[in-house]
Amino acid sequence: MRHGKKVNHLGRTASHRKAMLANMASSLILHKRITTTLAKAKALRTYVEPIITKSKNDTTHSRRTVFAYLQDKEVVTILFREIAEKVATRPGGYTRIIKLNNRLGDNAEMALIELVDYNTVYGKDVEAKEEKKTTRRGRSKATATPKAAEAKAEVVEEVAPAEEAPATEEPKGE
Repeated sequence: MRHGKKVNHLGRTASHRKAMLANMASSLILHKRITTTLAKAKALRTYVEPIITKSKNDTTHSRRTVFAYLQDKEVVTILFREIAEKVATRPGGYTRIIKLNNRLGDNAEMALIELVDYNTVYGKDVEAKEEKKTTRRGRSKATATPKAAEAKAEVVEEVAPAEEAPATEEPKGE
């Protein structure tokens, strides 16, 4: 039974685990995404999300508290300057874990953990992608719906008067 087991020890002593999570958190803040095992990614998420929440409040006390976890001045500076601005309106959920293929050497479950606001794959660009023009039966969606056909007819009617502009006169008799 797992009564009271709230921390995944990751097969390490407390000091080793603390140092490893601090180093992984620093790498995540610097590079915005890292690849690691799934168990470490889940442990890192619970470690780094409270730190990012603490960075939203830029006071001397919160900087010292975050520095006690990360032990790297440059990373703390990046966290409070860049990352805190991007996540200021987000109420938690700063990281995303994406499962990858198993590692070849030992078949360990691998995952990519990234900061949500710094991704390049998901986001507004993907949502703006156009829909397919045809249905499963091969006809276009514009002719499939009557409203779309009416809208298309209105566009044609608006363009038609512009094409009926008076033509230039040709010279007579040469």
